[in-house]
Amino acid sequence: METAIRGRIALSPTRVINPKTGDKNSVCRGPCASRGIIMSISAIGSGKGGGLLEKPVIERTTPGRESEFDLRKSKKMAPPYRVMLHNDNYNKREYVVQVLMKVIPGMTLDNAVNIMQEAHHNGLSVVIICTQADAEEHCMQLRGNGLMSSVEPASGGC
Repeated sequence: METAIRGRIALSPTRVINPKTGDKNSVCRGPCASRGIIMSISAIGSGKGGGLLEKPVIERTTPGRESEFDLRKSKKMAPPYRVMLHNDNYNKREYVVQVLMKVIPGMTLDNAVNIMQEAHHNGLSVVIICTQADAEEHCMQLRGNGLMSSVEPASGGC
């Protein structure tokens, strides 16, 4: 709007800057003192320090799409689920350890051995606690490799 005022930018209600000459002290006289220009300058701001401010840009999310913050918040709020490994009399212990290391991300040899031993001695062992979707995926992968597994809600945090 200010550039439409015949190439001048308002500094205060009575002063404008001419970008061509760089003159900051020119007082509105002559053609710039017309009624429309005075009104547009006074609409910008009056009083001390009547400089121009740019309109802030407000970022909005599209309807139906969550922001990154909302996605992180919903992941933290998702109830945890346990993937349970059941003991069976068909698979060798070494095979169970190999499958656990292949299917569960970040599974170490020591953890896999401990999980296998607990399932062997107690009949049941917790493999991992995670979101429901991940738990169901891990369970299906364990079953696809011939191990008996199940998913149940976990009490407590992830």
